[in-house]
Amino acid sequence: MSDISIPGGRIRSFIERIETLDSELQELNEQKKEVFSEAKGEGFDVKILKEIIKLRKQDQDERDEHETLLDMYLRAMETAEKEPQAKAA
Repeated sequence: MSDISIPGGRIRSFIERIETLDSELQELNEQKKEVFSEAKGEGFDVKILKEIIKLRKQDQDERDEHETLLDMYLRAMETAEKEPQAKAA
């Protein structure tokens, strides 16, 4: 056997800290679900609330780029939908 010593106490410390954080994250996720449920109960659309949260995390340049691409893709789809109908007529 080799003489390498593994610091078991240190490993345990890391593991216990990670387990505590996992537990705290689980609790926070439950609280988040409760808030969304409360908002839904008051008639708010949860999907829209989540979209707002996502947008608020982006800076203005990212939002502008996203909106530009979304608009461009939607227009491309609309144009593509009109082309086959025009050819059929």
